[in-house]
Amino acid sequence: METTSCLLTWIIFSPLLFALLAFFTPSAFEGKLRTLTLVQTLVGAVLATVLYFNFDGNQAGPQMAHLVAWLPEWGINYLVSIDGISLPLIMLTAFVSPVAILGTWPAAGVELKKEKFFVIMLMFLQTGMYGTFLASDIFLFYFFWEVVLIPMFFLIGVWGGKERIYATVKFFLYTMVGSLLMLVAIFYMLKVSAETAGVANGSFYNLQSLHFAFDGSSFQTVLSSPQTWLFLAFALAFVIKVPMVPFHTWLPDAHVQAPTVGSVFLAAVLLKLGTYGLMRIAIPFFPEAAFYFREFFILMGVIGIIYGAFCALGQSDLKKLVAYSSVSHMGYIMVGLFAFQKIAFAGSLYQMINHGISAGGLFLIVGFLYERLHTRNLNEFGGLAKIVPVMAIAFMIMTLSSVALPGSNGFVGEFPILLGAFQVNPFYVLFAGTGVILGAVYALKAYQLVMLGPQTRSDLDHLHDLNAKEIIAMIILTIFVFGIGFFPKTFFGKSDVTLDQYSNSIINKVGPHGP
Repeated sequence: METTSCLLTWIIFSPLLFALLAFFTPSAFEGKLRTLTLVQTLVGAVLATVLYFNFDGNQAGPQMAHLVAWLPEWGINYLVSIDGISLPLIMLTAFVSPVAILGTWPAAGVELKKEKFFVIMLMFLQTGMYGTFLASDIFLFYFFWEVVLIPMFFLIGVWGGKERIYATVKFFLYTMVGSLLMLVAIFYMLKVSAETAGVANGSFYNLQSLHFAFDGSSFQTVLSSPQTWLFLAFALAFVIKVPMVPFHTWLPDAHVQAPTVGSVFLAAVLLKLGTYGLMRIAIPFFPEAAFYFREFFILMGVIGIIYGAFCALGQSDLKKLVAYSSVSHMGYIMVGLFAFQKIAFAGSLYQMINHGISAGGLFLIVGFLYERLHTRNLNEFGGLAKIVPVMAIAFMIMTLSSVALPGSNGFVGEFPILLGAFQVNPFYVLFAGTGVILGAVYALKAYQLVMLGPQTRSDLDHLHDLNAKEIIAMIILTIFVFGIGFFPKTFFGKSDVTLDQYSNSIINKVGPHGP
């Protein structure tokens, strides 16, 4: 594959260049570090916009590839490219980043401990996220996948809440277990590649062309098939990151303890690394094994939808409620991915973006409230809409997006998933549909307790509405909520050809037992 563009490399590593600039910033200018971070995220958004307009939506394959030999004797190279699946996720990362910075801008006179290290970790995190979505070499993917762990470890462990150490260790251990299994599977795949072609080649396009034996005639032959264990190794690593029930317990702790900016990145982008991994690697590389186990993963997705919704209903901590809502909404993506239907694959990709927008916005609202009232207890709010009407409007928009109201971005993702799942088994939709109802109940109940009803406290005279930076952040998210809701083709049209080829390729590989 020829080197055709360095744009993707600039997108990946421009945050690190700004991180170096932040590192060498003299102490006299350290008060401007947050401004430098905002500039860095805006540069990323501009580069992503250039990428979007230069992307050819009529081409299904990878574009703008950049290849540099890294460890060629081991089949490992620096190879990045983009297609219609990774494009929306790059755009999500690029535009959520400045929103997260604007929405968590510290109040005047408030100093953040170790701010230089803090902004460097934010930039380091963005490089990891961009790299994971753009990597087209299996080892490079693993490298960036692991890079993301480092800044999140410090963001939660240094700037988190009272139980931040417990949450950080739990997050790290859960993710590392899956990562080690994935690493073993990668080495095995490179070994097979070397035996097949005489030289190892870790590019996605080479590995996907390899056929790892699978015999689904009986459970014993399934267990003896190499494809089964490769699929399970990758799938476990990815579902832990999603997180799929029962591997979800790290997420509420991480969200509650993380600083607001960490929660925004975690909900909006990092969870999508798991579903992206399933869509990019686990399913297309091992389609027969994925199809064999699809009933299990759909079932766990449905359980996650209902379980996460019931857990959210029982929360009095607003941040933990939003965290459990993420468990529920990510379950829809799991159902869509394993339905093995064209419309469901598309809906899953759309829902990755849409959940990132709504969940990121809700965590910003939680942060706004906590900074002003120093509580997240739903029983200590009430009647705030009269005092902070702009915040109340922003909260309602993000809530309606979360409950998938028609006309919002959430509907664009969830409806195709349920439609695709209905074609497989209507009972999936019957039970998954209860999550839509439960989601409306807990989301609207939370809004009612916070913004409506009588005031539960008398010390609200000092409470101020959203400032200019916070308003800009919420306006950007609102544009995406209704822009995607009313004009989905404008936002996702460039992914159509890629999704068509992707769906046809997988469905053809699973053979007569497929959809």
